[in-house]
This record gives sequence, C-alpha cells and structure tokens, in this order.
Amino acid sequence: MTTRYDAIIVGSGPNGLAAAITLAQAGRKVLVLEAKATIGGGMRSLELTLPGFVHDMCSSVHPLGLASPFFRSLPLAQFGLEWIHSPAELAHPFDDGTALTVERSINATAAQLGKDAAAYRRLFTPLVASHEHILAEFLGPLRLPHHPLAMARFGLPALLPATMLAQGFFHDERARGLFAGLAAHSIMPLEQPATAAFGLMLGMLAHAVGWPLARGGSGQIARALADYLVSLGGEIATGVEVKALRDIPAARATLFDLGPRQIARIAGERLPPAYVRRLGGYRYGAGVFKIDYALSAPIPWRAAECSRSATVHLGSTLAEVAASERAAWQGLRAAQPYVIVVQPTLFDPTRAPTGKHIAWAYCHAPHGSSEDVSASIEAQIERFAPGFRDCVIGRARRHSAQMEAYNPNYIGGDINGGVQDLRQQFTRPVLRAVPYSTPAPDLFICSSSTPPGGGVHGMCGYYAAQAALSSALR
Repeated sequence: MTTRYDAIIVGSGPNGLAAAITLAQAGRKVLVLEAKATIGGGMRSLELTLPGFVHDMCSSVHPLGLASPFFRSLPLAQFGLEWIHSPAELAHPFDDGTALTVERSINATAAQLGKDAAAYRRLFTPLVASHEHILAEFLGPLRLPHHPLAMARFGLPALLPATMLAQGFFHDERARGLFAGLAAHSIMPLEQPATAAFGLMLGMLAHAVGWPLARGGSGQIARALADYLVSLGGEIATGVEVKALRDIPAARATLFDLGPRQIARIAGERLPPAYVRRLGGYRYGAGVFKIDYALSAPIPWRAAECSRSATVHLGSTLAEVAASERAAWQGLRAAQPYVIVVQPTLFDPTRAPTGKHIAWAYCHAPHGSSEDVSASIEAQIERFAPGFRDCVIGRARRHSAQMEAYNPNYIGGDINGGVQDLRQQFTRPVLRAVPYSTPAPDLFICSSSTPPGGGVHGMCGYYAAQAALSSALR
C-alpha cells in the first residue's frame, strides 16, 4: 500500500518539530499533527492577563535552546528567531539587600564570592572550556563516550547530591545558596544523588552561551522551527487530536511527542502487554505553580543587581532552597518556597504596552496539586522587592493540575516529562538499547520522556528521528 507520508509526528512541541525537521532534511515527507489550534507545546506565547501583555505559557529563558547542537545547526535566524541577552544571566538576592549575579565572565562572577572565588573558578573553568564536548555527551542517549575526559570532568561531580557539592566546595552561605538555586531546577530534593548535575550544567551554560530570551516570546522559537520545516516541504495540521491509531494517517513511521501514558492509551493495541505495563510504571515528579503578571512598573528589587538579569532565584540559602524542594517532593507546601522569577520586558519591551511590563513566577509544588499558593509566592517576591504587589495590574494563575490540563505531557504538573534522576535519566521511558524505539517497528517516541529529558533543545526529537531513519525509514 502506498502512503502519502513517510512519517507522522504527533505533537508540535520542540521535540516533535525537531523530529519532523530531521526527517524532512533527510528527504522524507512528514506531517505534524497538533491537537491545539496553535503549535508549540510549552513554547506558546499568549495574552494571558490583559490585552497587549504577551506571556509565555511555560519557560521564557532558554540556555539549551541556544546551546543545543541540533538547534545550532539550523538557520533559525533566517526564519525570524532573535535571541536577547540580559546584562547578567542570573541574580540571586539575599535578605541584607544585596545580590549575587552570574555573569558571562567566570572571573566577574567569582570576584563577588570572596573566599569562594577560587573554588568557583576551579569548578566552572574546565567545564566551560569543554562545554561543547559535554553537551554532545549528555544531550542524548547513554552510549560509549566520544570525549571520555570531558564526560568524566563533568560526570564525577555531577553524580553528587547538590547539597554535598555545595557544602564541600564552598565555605560561604552566599555561594552555597547561589549553587542551590541553580540545582533546584532539577525539581528534586537536593539531597538526592546527581542533583548537582543540574547546577553544574546551568552554571556552565550561563558562562558558555548565556541564558537568553527569544524576542517576542517563546512562541517565536516554535514559529521559526515550523517555518523552516515548511520550507523543507513538511506539513503541519492543527486542531487534530489523536485519541487512537486510527486517527493517524497511514505512514511508514509514526513518532509521538507524547508521554508514556498517552502512548499506551493510543497505541497499546500494537504494543506487547509487558511493554505497556513498563510504560505505566514510568515515574513523574513534583509539579509547578505558575503566576503570570501584568505590571504597571518593573519589579522594585531592593538589590539593584536583580534588574540586570531576566532571571532571579528567590531562596536565600542552601537550607531554605533544599527545604522547599524536599517539601514539594513529599507532597507538602513549603513555608518559604524557592521561586524563579523571570522579567522579560526589562530587555524586550515589545511584549507589553509602552511603559508597562510582564513577569512570571513559579515554585515547585506537590504532584497534581490544585492548591493556590499565590500568597506564598508573592510573599517571597515582596521579601526581596517591597511594594511589588502595588505594581500588579493583572494575574493569571495555574496550579499543577491545570498545567497538566494545558499540556497532557505534564503529568501532575511535571514540566520535565518525568523524574530525571539516576534511575530514569537514560532509561526513559523504559530500558532499551534504543530508547526512542518501541516493540512496534514503525512506532517511535520523541518526547522529553526520552533522553536527554526536559528543556527546549530538540535533542529527543533529533535522536528519535535518527532511530526511525535507521530502521523504519531506511
């Protein structure tokens, strides 16, 4: 039987679009199916609060979007994608009204750390020097290393719990708190092994490539990817919800930018029962609670350094950040949550009416929680920016359950597509020689529930497409 398409990709997040582009570059005819009216998955930008205020549904800051070996190979600038860098990559304020900043320069960052300056340089200088090799090794499936020295240089300290690395490497609470804020992007208790990897990776990226914003919002990343795909002959159909295999046009291969539960529900009839059970055992972690703000003025930080960065971490000390992450993991509400604040319009005024601003804040929350923790988040912001509430003219809130309703891949509000610990980082969604393949030779998985996991980098889609090209689409 002849088919119109070589491959169908279900889902138009960064990995679905990356898979489609990889296949189209190889000369295959591809169609992307998206259930919603617009493409992008977590890369959508919408007027969530008031007219003229353009917010990102999920993340706004994308170090891996700029560092991704796959995205860097694409001519996305020709399709309208422009990256914006704030003067500092990150700010971390303290209760005394001061703040540390992570600068592009390792030396400029270390100069703020007093007796921990040498330790900071010793930790990050070799990582930044080898960052391309480290990214090549860790942004993909587990395999024999091509750069074993770089892998060891990163991997050995990365295996540590973030608390252990912070306490063992740094003497001062300020440096420890700074590293804790980086590592807490893991959305896991910082006492768990390998949580240091997240702090090392994000710190390395801050110095090597920066933590940029996409001008106009994260939706511009999706738009550039989609436009490039169409230029290669690919097709995209929106408003097409796939509930069963019969909803998918005939093709030689189907790639799912979906989580294990959705795949089991849609394609379970084609998969062995044992494999379906293993998909059902896939583990998800804590969720998030996010607030988008329309503001009449910039956030009035006590520490002026916070206005130099698009990203601000709130949670003064290692102990405070660790307690917050431990609570979310245990299904509890943190008294003082670790909060990530992003303020795009300080550096991209196109996203709000003249003189106005947007910002968003989120904390990690118990899996599937529907509790409103707005008051706790805003208390943390007020702690470091007195008068913040007086600037708020609009809010849009989403708890963990609503995050899943927005994107079914975010089970329980888990925006990483599943726990990224040692047990599940390279075995996601199940342990297989090629994690992107399934027992059905024409069905593949390209979502963040495959290595290397969450983030806007497209590498899951790239590797899934390579798996399809080497088998079903040879």
